[in-house]
Amino acid sequence: MKRPGIHIRLLAAAILLIGATTLSLGYAGTLIIHEFVKTRFEERISFLARYLALNAELGILIDEKEMLKRLSQNLLSEKDVIGVSIFGTADEPLAEVIKPFSGVLSVIESPVILKESQDESRAFQWNPPSSVIGKVKIMYTTEGLVILLDTMKRRFVWLSGIAGLFSVLIFYFISRSLVAPITELVQTSRKVAAGNLQLRADLGVLPETRELAAAFNAMLDSLENSRKALEKANLAVIRQTTLAELGKFSLMIAHEVKNPLGIIKSSMDILKKDIPEGDMMVEFIEDEIRRLNRLIEDFLLFARPANPAFRPVNLHEMLKHCAERFELQTADIPVTIETDIPEDNYEGLADPDLLVRAIGNIIKNAMESGGEDENVIRIRAFFEKDFWIAEISDQGPGIDPEYIDKIFEPFFTTRSKGTGLGLAFAFQVIKAHGGMITAQNSPEGGAVFQIKIPKNDA
Repeated sequence: MKRPGIHIRLLAAAILLIGATTLSLGYAGTLIIHEFVKTRFEERISFLARYLALNAELGILIDEKEMLKRLSQNLLSEKDVIGVSIFGTADEPLAEVIKPFSGVLSVIESPVILKESQDESRAFQWNPPSSVIGKVKIMYTTEGLVILLDTMKRRFVWLSGIAGLFSVLIFYFISRSLVAPITELVQTSRKVAAGNLQLRADLGVLPETRELAAAFNAMLDSLENSRKALEKANLAVIRQTTLAELGKFSLMIAHEVKNPLGIIKSSMDILKKDIPEGDMMVEFIEDEIRRLNRLIEDFLLFARPANPAFRPVNLHEMLKHCAERFELQTADIPVTIETDIPEDNYEGLADPDLLVRAIGNIIKNAMESGGEDENVIRIRAFFEKDFWIAEISDQGPGIDPEYIDKIFEPFFTTRSKGTGLGLAFAFQVIKAHGGMITAQNSPEGGAVFQIKIPKNDA
C-alpha cells in the first residue's frame, strides 16, 4: 500500500485542525449566543411585568376592573405573551386575559407597590420603601425563543462550515504551492536517472526550494564533471595503451615488413634493366612499393615517442621555409599558398625537425582537401596573450561535424589513400611542446587549424 505523500498529510492535518477549531468555536459561540438571547428575552418579559404593575397601581386602588382589563389586553398584544392576570391585596383576581395556546407556558410575577411621594422612575426599583397592594402575573411562551435559537444555530453551523471549507481550500492551494517544487524536483531526478543528464531542476520562487534545487543542480554538475573527467582519463589510458602496443608492433614492422620491402625494391630495380621502359605493370609495382614504404615510415614515426630536443629556433623563419617548401609542390596542382608571417624574428625553444614535420602534415592535409578544385591555403602567425599561434586554413569542403572530434585520433581518415596518422602525429608533437592544436570550420568555408605553443623565449 502506497503511503500518503506530504501534500495529502498536510491537507489531512489542516482538515482536522480547521474542523476541530470550527466545531469548538461553533459550540462555544452557540452557548454564548444562547445565554445572551435567553437573558435578554427574560429581561424583556420582566420589564413588561414591572411596567404592567406600575400602570395597574391606580386601577387596583380604585378597583377599576375595566381599566385593568384594558391594560391586560394591551399587554397581550406583545409577542410571546399568552396570558395576563392582575390580583388585588387578598390575591383576588381583578382582571384576567388569556389567548388560546396548547404548549408549555412560563410565568413571571411582579408586585404592585403603592408609592409615597416618589417620582415615577422609582417604580422600577425592586424593593422601594412602600407597601404591596397587589400583583400581576404574565404567562408567556419560549417557543419563539427556541425557534430563534435553532435558526441562529443552523446559520452559525452553515457559516462555520463555509468558513472551514474556505480555509481548507486556501490551505490546499498554499500546501500545493509548497509541495509542487518538491514534486517537480522528484520528477527531474527520475528523468536524470533515466539518462537525461543535461536536465536541471527549476529553482522556483520559495527560498527553501530554491536552495534545495540549487544544491541538486550543483550535485548534477559535479557528477557531470566527474563523468567527463573519468571519460577523459579512460581515453588517455586507452591512448597510452594503444601507443605502447604500437611501439612494440613497430619493432616487428621494422624487421618483418620494412626489410623485406627493401629487398623487393632492390630486386625490382634489377629486374627493370631487362624490361622495356614505360611498362605499366612496373609502374604499378613501384607505386605500391612507395605507398607501402610511406605507410610504414608514418607508422614508425608515430609509434616512436615524441621526445623533443629543444633548442632556440626562429619560429617565424621556420614557418616561412615550411610554406616555401610546399609552394614548390603547387606547380602542377590548382593550389595557391598565401602567407601572413611577421618579418621580425621570434626565437623560441622548440624541436624544429618535429615541428616542421607536424606543420607539414597539416599543410599537406589542407592541400589535399580541395581535390581537383581551386584551393587557397593561408598560413599566418601571430601572438595571442602568452601563445605563439600558427594558423593554417583552406577553402576545401571543411570537416564533417560528425568527425571533427575524431580527426586527431590514430588511424582515423576519410580518404581512401590516407593513413590516419598525419594529424595524430601533429597532435602528439604539439602536445610534447606543451601546446595544443584545434580544428574548426570557417564561416566562409573550409577548415581552420590552429597550433598554439606557449611563448618560451630562447
